[in-house]
Amino acid sequence: MNFDKRQHRADRLRAIPLKDVLLAVGAYPDPTDRAKWHAAPGLLSVNGQKFFNWNQHVGGGGAIDLAMHLNALNFQDALHWLVSHFPSSDTPAAVQPPTSTILRLPTPVPHNLTAVSRYLSQQRLLPSGLLHPLLDAGHLYADPRANAVFLLLGKEETPVGAELRGTSPRSWRGMAPGSSKDLGYFRIGPHTYTGIVLCESAIDAISCLVLHPGHLCISTSGARPNPAWLPALILLGLPLYCGFDADHTGERMAQSMTALHPAVQRLRPPQHDWNDSLLARL
Repeated sequence: MNFDKRQHRADRLRAIPLKDVLLAVGAYPDPTDRAKWHAAPGLLSVNGQKFFNWNQHVGGGGAIDLAMHLNALNFQDALHWLVSHFPSSDTPAAVQPPTSTILRLPTPVPHNLTAVSRYLSQQRLLPSGLLHPLLDAGHLYADPRANAVFLLLGKEETPVGAELRGTSPRSWRGMAPGSSKDLGYFRIGPHTYTGIVLCESAIDAISCLVLHPGHLCISTSGARPNPAWLPALILLGLPLYCGFDADHTGERMAQSMTALHPAVQRLRPPQHDWNDSLLARL
């Protein structure tokens, strides 16, 4: 690829709407200010194609800068990440469909399951007894990049999205393009449960179940204070806990959730999150 073609390719990727990039990594808009987004690196303000992280006091412009910032990638790796998540943007004449409405789940690649299982069991110390049923049901699988894919399930067990977790030394997390986090969620627990715990990620939900057996553990795919499906859970009448991370964002989102829904109680992880708490215990 010559210089002009590389430049045009970078320009196309740079023009991807920042909202779509944020959604792809599981970020979500602030309920009180739609120009602000909550993401793993902190609170971001977005104005057109420019962004600013108020926690780190850094900013940038365009989708490439944002992908680098959100995923801690260099320029070339950010290009590859954008191409993998927005393949239509790598075609010169393509008209990009709305990524927030078309679900594109990663293709399962069975021979990558060894790397995914090793990461989850050896690095995250998640019990094989909890992972195997997820794998057998297809609710957890490996994609072409050996990412762990955790399905979000809606009505009648229909997939409505997926959390993606990198298993290589360059750790990152994201969402399958088009995931609808308000239509369903990743969940794990016994058929008959005594309470429900809301966690920020699928790995945290599995970790929480180890520490709180007998509970249904659900991932909200990011610290979100008011998922659309939450009122239906409240109507079950079971003890319902907000188990968001013990950090600034988790505490603030937990306060918002309990203020909006007084039936929800705060359950703070002993460490930063539930997986850290599991690692510390073992």
